[in-house]
Amino acid sequence: MRACVAGRGSSLPWCVCQALNLPAHRPSIAPMNSRPRPFRFERGAVHFPELALWLDAHDSRGPKEWAVVTHAHSDHIARHKRVILTDPTARLLRQRLGGQREECVLRFSERRQFSGPGGDFALTLLPAGHILGSAMVLVEWSGGSLLYTGDFRLRPSPACEPCDFAVARGCDWLVMETTFGRPEYVFPPTALVADELLRFCRAALAAGETPVLLGWTLGKAQELMCLLADSGLRVAVHEAVLPLARIYEQCGVRLGAYEALDCAGLGVPPSGGSAVRPPEGGTPNAGRVLICPPTFAQSPQRAALGPCRLAVATGWAMESSCKYRSGVDAAFPLSDHADFHELIEFVRQVRPRRVFTTHGFATAFAATLRDLGFAAEALVAAEQLTLSLGVAPTAVESPSTAARKGREGRPDA
Repeated sequence: MRACVAGRGSSLPWCVCQALNLPAHRPSIAPMNSRPRPFRFERGAVHFPELALWLDAHDSRGPKEWAVVTHAHSDHIARHKRVILTDPTARLLRQRLGGQREECVLRFSERRQFSGPGGDFALTLLPAGHILGSAMVLVEWSGGSLLYTGDFRLRPSPACEPCDFAVARGCDWLVMETTFGRPEYVFPPTALVADELLRFCRAALAAGETPVLLGWTLGKAQELMCLLADSGLRVAVHEAVLPLARIYEQCGVRLGAYEALDCAGLGVPPSGGSAVRPPEGGTPNAGRVLICPPTFAQSPQRAALGPCRLAVATGWAMESSCKYRSGVDAAFPLSDHADFHELIEFVRQVRPRRVFTTHGFATAFAATLRDLGFAAEALVAAEQLTLSLGVAPTAVESPSTAARKGREGRPDA
């Protein structure tokens, strides 16, 4: 195979460089003139000690610190006392966590000034394209600027705001998620996946079986609802999806017509909505496409459906073993994360001075970026790393370990 040498000591396949239209070399990175303010990578979160600022902290933060919540997936939220977030994320967080907290709600692209114990800084939340309200975080201070992606994707989705990071181009640091940071994870067009999903559903119904689409209750379920909205198929959603779907609709997302899944066949679903009574001698929810969380596949309610066909919607469907691991009849590569091509295109457009990769195939993708001439390191296998332009972590994570963490630790993929 021809190789396109893009960095010292390693190479990328020529076909990958051609497909991505990547240059073989990148200009060397000029040193920053100002002294960088160190930040830390602690327990999967970015921490600015001198600013009393956390980005996606997994542990609850107190009243003297700000915690930016990039989106409302369970692996990105905690019971913080003070949070910075978008309005949709605030609504979803109240639904998922309850409780009281000080909320600083920012509009997308609104630049807000804050004061920390070590100086002033500015924050801007930018649409990440992951789920409704998801945000990238641009932090600017006297020593430089950092763009933190959180979970993101460049592909447009009918269920959330499109990704837009134009104001962050040329930032000093980029901390990015790389869940699908290997070349084998390149997703087909969403329209093609939607067509395959509809064929699966119609084939099941024609055979007298109930099609059940499995996706996480926040983000994936609503995207499935959007894809089915104009299909002419009757849709019923699990009770765990209902309150989140209503928030999506309040924020202007069109989900189409749907009913509440009647798991018990009692006629009145616990969360309200239009009940689905089983026909005489039939089974609950017959003749409908069901949207449920993955746990439904092993639940007692599944048996009450009678004959059914299960399908999971996830980026891990790019692996041939996905449907067997998941115990389903089909797996569709519908993801709310960026694929390999999108990750590289994103870095090309941002053009930061230095890149730090996290989650999934972080080590492999950092190596890919170095092959392309970018200064890149992976943030893995360490509880705390103090970062600056002159300090690089050296932890190594194998592809198999990264894949396992991705499949098990990133349920929203």
